[in-house]
Order: sequence, then structure tokens, then C-alpha cells
Amino acid sequence: MNAPILMTIFFSILPISELRGAIPYAVYQGLPILAAAAISIAANICVPLIAFLFLNSIHKLLYKFSPYRSFFDRVVERTRKKVHAKVEKYGYWGLLLFVAIPFPVTGAWTGALGAWILGLSYKKAFFAIAGGVLVAGVIVSILVALWGAGTQTIFFKTMH
Repeated sequence: MNAPILMTIFFSILPISELRGAIPYAVYQGLPILAAAAISIAANICVPLIAFLFLNSIHKLLYKFSPYRSFFDRVVERTRKKVHAKVEKYGYWGLLLFVAIPFPVTGAWTGALGAWILGLSYKKAFFAIAGGVLVAGVIVSILVALWGAGTQTIFFKTMH
């Protein structure tokens, strides 16, 4: 595998960029838009699995440490406020829509954390998050295709 593909996968699973940064990066690096979208979406769909595994195992060990606990509690509170209203009103469709909106902090990581906090079924949450990732990937791909280098440059500069 070449470096742009590996970096695209990395950016797709990174909480700060996810596919919103990965697709523009990949196209900026010369990958065709369909390949960029497919790689980014596939990698980003893995995020809830990683998140649920982390939250159910490693998190319990790290939570014993005060700096981690303080940081995590702040993240949980912000996430609960953002996700709870949408899930309360629309159920799993609300989770899908939350993840599908291609804005910062509305991706698969936040969706998985929100599902975990609210005690949602992991299986149902996974499919809702995967659906949201697919929609977000299509939206970002269309934006990159329509605005080309301008969009790619904006996303690329914000990631470095």
C-alpha cells in the first residue's frame, strides 16, 4: 500500500478528521474521488467497533487516573448534550442523522461515544453510525467534486 492510501485510512479513523478530512486529503494526494470515498468510508465505518472495544475495556483501566478521568468526564458531558436530544426524539435515526452531518465533532467517534453513554444497543448503534458515515461520505465527496482544489486545500491546511 502506498503512503497516500495509508494516510487516508489514518485520517479516516482519527477522531479530529475522520472522513471529513480524509476524503479531501486523498483527492489532494491524487487518488480518484471514488477511491478516496470508498477507502475513507470503509475505514470510518470501523470506528464504532474500535470505540466500543476501547470503552468496554481499556477505558476502565485508564479511568482510574485523574487526568484521564477529568478529560473523559468533560467529553462525556458535551457528547451527552449533543446526542441525547436527537436520539430521544428520533431514536436510531437521530443517531444516523447526527453522524451524517459533515460538521466537526458530529462523526462516528462522537456517535459511538453517545451511543455508549446512552446505553444503546451496540448492534443497532453500529448500523445507524455506519449509515451516517455513508451519508457523510457522499456529502463530503460531492463537495470535494464540486469545489475541487479549494475544498481540498481548506481541509488539508486545517489538518496540519
